[in-house]
Amino acid sequence: MTAPLRLGSLTVDTPVVLAPMAGITNAAYRRLCAEQGAGLYVCEMITSRGLVEGDAHTMDMLVFDELETVRSVQLYGTDPVYVAKAAEILCGDFGVAHIDLNFGCPVPKVTRKGGGGALPWKRTLLGQILEQAVAAAAPYDVPVTIKTRKGLDDDHLTYLDAGRIAQESGCAAIALHGRTVAQAYSGQADWEAIARLVDHVDIPVLGNGDIWEARDALRMVEQTGAAGVVVGRGCLGRPWLFRDLAAAFAGEEVSTLPVLGEVVTMMRRHAELLCQHMGEERGCKEFRKHVSWYLKGFAAGGTMRRSLGLVSTLADLDVLLADLDPDEPFPVAELGTPRGRQGSPRERVVLPEGWLDDTDGTACVLREDSGETSGG
Repeated sequence: MTAPLRLGSLTVDTPVVLAPMAGITNAAYRRLCAEQGAGLYVCEMITSRGLVEGDAHTMDMLVFDELETVRSVQLYGTDPVYVAKAAEILCGDFGVAHIDLNFGCPVPKVTRKGGGGALPWKRTLLGQILEQAVAAAAPYDVPVTIKTRKGLDDDHLTYLDAGRIAQESGCAAIALHGRTVAQAYSGQADWEAIARLVDHVDIPVLGNGDIWEARDALRMVEQTGAAGVVVGRGCLGRPWLFRDLAAAFAGEEVSTLPVLGEVVTMMRRHAELLCQHMGEERGCKEFRKHVSWYLKGFAAGGTMRRSLGLVSTLADLDVLLADLDPDEPFPVAELGTPRGRQGSPRERVVLPEGWLDDTDGTACVLREDSGETSGG
């Protein structure tokens, strides 16, 4: 049995964190995953400037389910002042119990402004952001953590320095995605880097990357010494993965292989929760993106998939789901295989001009949009 994850005053009984994913980890999806097992479920990434300036889209994203007792939000920012103000708003106005700072997003529109996975190159700026965020959250006893990557590319690694700076700044933990920004989501995650970071810092390290099944999470913890795991793409269309993870970390051998009828029940529940939070029209539109993930490997034909991808009401969804074979077994060939985006490595990381000239960053004028960024 694995020990609980301790983030300052916050204890997570099962050391599993749902990674924030843009357009995915809204209140409905977090509720759906929470119904399957224990863990910490992080809201979609929001920008600090958007929150401070009251951007309408940001506020729409900052919604919690009525049963979401532990509110966790990932915050993106490049300005220490904005990040600190945003952290105080989250703690004081929204009752957030955990703040995670994003320094791992590989999306070019983020890195070209020096944000996300690009920012840890500027060690001094990173320290200032972390120190001010921790100070803003401290009066509320809210732990601050960070998520980062190995570095910009193999020639510009930053994760060991980021871990040291996070520890010195008072962060409660650091999560490491074992890929560089240049890799994005391609290739294989470097778990050895996670192990090196564990040896390098005294604060808890969470491992992220290539966790497709519960056994992968156990293997990562065993191989790296990580205090827990962060799960992203592996749960797309498979929220029951959190049930398997809870069982695995409790020392039980449980692997969920639902027949199609059970998957259909999960799909219907997901759509229902989306409609409850967003209204039926928008909820059904949001559900469409999940159809291919739920049905991955099943025999549902192209016509059925296209129809489900156009569904606009729960009644229409019920009619279509009723035509699927409830007894079709789970496609075991899909176990342990990547889900969601993968893509190819980038030849170069898009950065602000002169970004690599120094590792300070305090003189940089970084532009942070008030709207939301994608990625995570």
